[in-house]
Amino acid sequence: MNVPFLDLKAQYKTIKDEVLPAINEVIENTAFAGGPYVAKFEQAFADFCGVKHCIGVGNGTDALWLSLVALGIGHGDEVITTPNTFIATAEAISLAGAIPIFVDIEEKTHNMNPALLANAITKKTKAIIPVHLFGQPADMDPILEIAKKHGLKVVEDACQAHGAEYKGRKAGSMGNTGCFSFYPGKNLGAYGEGGAVVTNDDALAANMRMFRDHGQAKKYYHGIIGWNARLDGIQGAVLSVKLKHLADWNDARRKHAKRYSELLASVKDIIVPGEMDYAKHVYHIYALRSPERDKLMAYLAEKGVSCGIHYPVPVHLQDAYGFLKYREGSFPIAEKCASQYLSLPMFAELTDEQVAYVAQQIKGYYA
Repeated sequence: MNVPFLDLKAQYKTIKDEVLPAINEVIENTAFAGGPYVAKFEQAFADFCGVKHCIGVGNGTDALWLSLVALGIGHGDEVITTPNTFIATAEAISLAGAIPIFVDIEEKTHNMNPALLANAITKKTKAIIPVHLFGQPADMDPILEIAKKHGLKVVEDACQAHGAEYKGRKAGSMGNTGCFSFYPGKNLGAYGEGGAVVTNDDALAANMRMFRDHGQAKKYYHGIIGWNARLDGIQGAVLSVKLKHLADWNDARRKHAKRYSELLASVKDIIVPGEMDYAKHVYHIYALRSPERDKLMAYLAEKGVSCGIHYPVPVHLQDAYGFLKYREGSFPIAEKCASQYLSLPMFAELTDEQVAYVAQQIKGYYA
């Protein structure tokens, strides 16, 4: 049996009769850049997240960067985040002119360790970006409490957490802004690039809408120096169709994750991901940990099982951030996890037989 890591064609087949007419409608109405189909999705996604505003943008990196710029983060400021993330989190900080400051992660959650935040705060600190990695929310209450105490902004990186919940609150709805990516492989993915910022702050939302459209609130009248970060109409239409199915797709992912964990519970040489009591995990990634990760991955490939690694090198050890002078050992938990992560096939359309086969091969390796 061959089990792909991701199968976007399988998803497409289930919504083909909905998504093709939606795309055709955009083309027929030539509403390509922004416009009514983006506005329709923005309202639906804001309602889904339980917030007042959604601002569609070009991608998740735009969402993070736009949030920081709108919050006044700039040259010489410091923004605290985690090294255990896709590099876009740090890139957005850098491109805003600020300096990323890292704190280590909790081993159980793979997310920012709130107990380490206070020691990382300096007079230059202006914001915190907790990352809801793999689809499980970070422990937000202590993070928000620390931010309030020190007068810091909070930008949630929810790019992997569409529909995830923290104590009943949707990911993205708790900070000053929440940032989402709609890269095609995400739980809610576009047919190309796409992203969004959600917020309850009216003024912030208005500012971000101007910034994404060259700083104009009215065509050709530019109140601020902005950028072109618009979401296009076809992506808005596609996302509106897919949003209707997101809850069911997330439920399917959760079912697959539970089954993986049950089937692999007897394998003592691996650590399966856990769901915290405060969280509703949506399993964008199902990343187990194995000290023999590379050998296990090669073995599974021979058996027809495609896996991934998210992410092999923590951001603080990337060549791009060598100027920060971090070294191996700077964040030992993040480094240990990065050396052991192995992401198993995970998408809503996985069959029970495929999940069982993947688990069987992992057991076979260790046997």
